[in-house]
Amino acid sequence: MSGCVKGLSLLSGGLDSQLAVRVLEQAGASVEGVCFSTPFFDCTAAKRAAGALGITLHIIDFTDDEIKLIENPPHGFGGAMNPCIDCHAMMIRRAGELMVAKGFDFVATGEVMGQRPMSQNKQSMGIVEKSSGLKGRLVRPLSAKLLEPTIPELEGKLDREKLLDISGRKRDRQIALAAEFGIVDYPSPAGGCKLTEDGFGRKLKDLLEHEGLGNRELVELLAVARRFRLPGGSGVILGRDQNENAILKGKAHLGVLLAPVNCPGPTAIVTGRDVPPEDLRLAAALVAAYSRSDRLEEDVLLTGGISVPRPYSRDPFKEFQIC
Repeated sequence: MSGCVKGLSLLSGGLDSQLAVRVLEQAGASVEGVCFSTPFFDCTAAKRAAGALGITLHIIDFTDDEIKLIENPPHGFGGAMNPCIDCHAMMIRRAGELMVAKGFDFVATGEVMGQRPMSQNKQSMGIVEKSSGLKGRLVRPLSAKLLEPTIPELEGKLDREKLLDISGRKRDRQIALAAEFGIVDYPSPAGGCKLTEDGFGRKLKDLLEHEGLGNRELVELLAVARRFRLPGGSGVILGRDQNENAILKGKAHLGVLLAPVNCPGPTAIVTGRDVPPEDLRLAAALVAAYSRSDRLEEDVLLTGGISVPRPYSRDPFKEFQIC
C-alpha cells in the first residue's frame, strides 16, 4: 500500500453504509461520511451512525436537486414517486463535487449487488456510475470484487483483497460483519425515503399537478396533516393534532387559515390566493366536521367570522381526500 487514501462514503445510517465505512478503513482508507437532507428523508440516522463510527459527517441540502428529479426523472420512477436511479446518481455527483473540493480520492457507497432488483443490479449500478461522472472513482466496498477495479485499487492505495464480494438479498454476511465490527445500532432495511411510500406519493403527485413544487414550504408540509382536493381546485391541508395545528398556524401566509374559535378542532390551510367561494364553504364545513363540541346545538365558529351551522358530517369529504 502506498500513501494514505481518503474516501468520502455515503452514509444513510443503515447497516450497509456503516459496514462500508469499516471495510474501507480495513482496506487502508481514511473515511468521512456524507448524507443528504430533504423533506423526503433526513440525516438523523446518519448523524447517530457517524457518532458511533467516530467519523466526520458532511451534510448536503439536497432538496432542490430532488425536486428537479421528481419534475423530470430521466430514468423514470420506481413503484411510487421515487426516481431512485437518478436520485442516487445525483447524490454521488454531489458527493463527487465535495470530493474534489476537499481533496478526497474517491466516493464510496454501501450498495450490494443484487440486493435491490431495480436499482442495485449490474446495469443500474453502471448507469449510476456513468451518470454521476465518477467513473473509476466510485467504490462499492461490499461488492467490489464483483466489479471492475477502481482507480484507487489499481494505484495500490486501496487494498482490493480487503474488499468484499457480497451479493443478493440475504443479509447473513452483513449481520455477521456487524457483530465483528461491533455495529449494533442500525434500522431495518425497509428504506426511510418517503418517496417510496404510496400514500406520500399520492400527495406529492397531487401537489405537482396543481400548485407545482416551486414553493418549498408547500413541499415541506407534505410530511404533515391530511390532504383534500376540492371541486374548485383548492387544496386543503388539515391538521391532525396540536403539533400539526401549530405548524399550520405558522404557515398562514400560504393561503386562507381556518380554525375553530369556540370548540376544539383542527387548523386548516386552504391553498391558493383566489379560493372559490364554494371551496371556502366546503373547507369551513370540513374543519367543522373534524371539530369536537359537547354543545351539539351550537354552530362552529371559525377564524374570519365564518359560522358553520349544524348538522355536518365527514362523509361527504371522503371523495375529496387524497390519502
